[in-house]
Amino acid sequence: MSEVASQSNTETTHQCAIRVYYEDTDAGGIVYYANYLKFFERARTEWLREIGINQEVFLQQKLGFVVRKVEMDHLASAKLDDLLEVSSSIVTLKRASLVFQQQITNQEKQVLCTAKIRIACVDFSQNKPCAIPELILGAFKRVS
Repeated sequence: MSEVASQSNTETTHQCAIRVYYEDTDAGGIVYYANYLKFFERARTEWLREIGINQEVFLQQKLGFVVRKVEMDHLASAKLDDLLEVSSSIVTLKRASLVFQQQITNQEKQVLCTAKIRIACVDFSQNKPCAIPELILGAFKRVS
């Protein structure tokens, strides 16, 4: 899986291009369903990077984000060499969690997969949910 490019079309929706490689597919050249979760993760990570959130800094402070819940609808299959676009937006922002709405389309603009993904902020030193740091919360507010 490789990120081809990332860009924000609007302030509230992020677009990330991903090329489908052989490693993403089964023997028939079809993307394995679990790899859509990887594509969604990659797109969220790139968006965080673009809005100035360096996850490594927060990991050093024993803070991080974990997936709490996923609702995914696999509508059609991506294939080897497809150029996919992952759209991401924040639909709910709370003090300790947020919900992303994400969608993957192929080069023909066909929707292949949609997901609603709840992310929680966790204090890894206590292994418990915690408030999202103000610096990150402010960045999320600017793009939601």
